[in-house]
Amino acid sequence: MADTILVVVEQQQGKLNRASWETIAAGQTIAAATGWALEAAVVGASIGEVAVEVAGKKLAKVYAIDAVVLGAYTPDAFAVALKQLVEAIQPKLVIMPHTYQVRDFAPKLAASLGRSLISDCIAFRKDDTSGQLLFTRQMFQGKFAADVTFQSEAPWFATFQNGSFRGDHAEDGAAPAPVEAFAVTIADGVVRNKPEAWFKEAKAAVDLTQAEIIVAIGRGIKEEKNIAIAQALADALGGEVAASRPICDNGWLPMDRQVGSSGQTVAPKVYIALGISGAIQHVVGMKGARAIIAINKDAEAPIFEIADYAVVGNLFDIVPPLTEEVKKARAGA
Repeated sequence: MADTILVVVEQQQGKLNRASWETIAAGQTIAAATGWALEAAVVGASIGEVAVEVAGKKLAKVYAIDAVVLGAYTPDAFAVALKQLVEAIQPKLVIMPHTYQVRDFAPKLAASLGRSLISDCIAFRKDDTSGQLLFTRQMFQGKFAADVTFQSEAPWFATFQNGSFRGDHAEDGAAPAPVEAFAVTIADGVVRNKPEAWFKEAKAAVDLTQAEIIVAIGRGIKEEKNIAIAQALADALGGEVAASRPICDNGWLPMDRQVGSSGQTVAPKVYIALGISGAIQHVVGMKGARAIIAINKDAEAPIFEIADYAVVGNLFDIVPPLTEEVKKARAGA
């Protein structure tokens, strides 16, 4: 049997997490480097449409693990179901997006098979001498990176940080990949907790990992009342407002708006940093953005080192007219 890579995508209520496309792109890159086949698995209940959507990508096969007990997520059921698939198809490598849900069940899945998990990877490479796959992880809040590999026999397990690969780089297949139903047996008593109704976030809460445009504010915003300037730009662009840690520590924005090593890791299409100096703790949470626009009056601000577009100036002079121009452009579109 040829060596294979299995990508476990994440769906919730019939909608794929954006990070799933990034993980498929990661799998395609690893497959190109190793020559291994690439397959995917979708887990849940009534997931036929999601499986067909995934099958549009360049994959050898898609496994649909569809069962009523998997409809409401539990780590017990997901770990047992995926263990049965891994034991049946014997992939060399299993990769997953580093989401909150995966963080919950992936260690349990790997441990149940007596294997280890390399989590929160930002890259991989194949060692030219040993032929080993090396996975890169950030250490000490991104101050340095380490290449890590597996000591155990396959299957190996790894998760990739949001933004490590671009979801729009996931290649479409010349023809849809075959979708194969995979039946699992989950005995009574396996699931030890009772899932509650699907969690609905408060109106002010947001999952920044799914935002395509983010307007982020730092100390340069000066006062809480000035957040309205950033909010107006975000509204005009159809984006979300985020912040560096000091803003959330002050209570000016809720903690779910924080980007950085102690907040969310995001990878939007556009990230606009207003008055953010660019401390490493913030940068590690947003450097995966496709385009970074930084506005800061300090020409030596570290954020300019990673910005695609740098504007040196006072954000209070720049942002309001920029917002008006965006509104005019969208009104005329």
